[in-house]
Amino acid sequence: MEKSFFFGFCGFILPGPYRIGLTKTPVKTMLRASIIYGGGIVGLGVLLFKFTVPTEEQLLQEMTPERRAHVERNRAIRQEEQRLVMEIARETANSNEPVWKTGKLYNPWEGTGNKLLVDSVKVQREEARVRQQEKLNSLRDMEQELKK
Repeated sequence: MEKSFFFGFCGFILPGPYRIGLTKTPVKTMLRASIIYGGGIVGLGVLLFKFTVPTEEQLLQEMTPERRAHVERNRAIRQEEQRLVMEIARETANSNEPVWKTGKLYNPWEGTGNKLLVDSVKVQREEARVRQQEKLNSLRDMEQELKK
């Protein structure tokens, strides 16, 4: 039996006449092995990802109380920002402008749009105003109860 350069280099020995129709040709064997090994690697990656990456609840449980409070404070800002991004995406999809026109989003090349979608100070002020209003309402309710 002869060795071809490539298959001899890879460790495969080809018979004299190349029999393509047989199921045990080196090319088919290499293809089968690469599919099996590749599928195994991808499957292992999926399993490792599924069983090793923590969920958001698990991450919050592992955080210190200060860090958890910080995350909870910023959750409203992130949700508002996500809502604005979706609104801008809908507007952009409905417009007839080219794709590269960013609309309200900041474009560093043209210098157009707002750099911040959601101003965190504004959101925090609004949250503080709502909390203050709730406290005032509860104090008024308590005052009404005491007057009775």
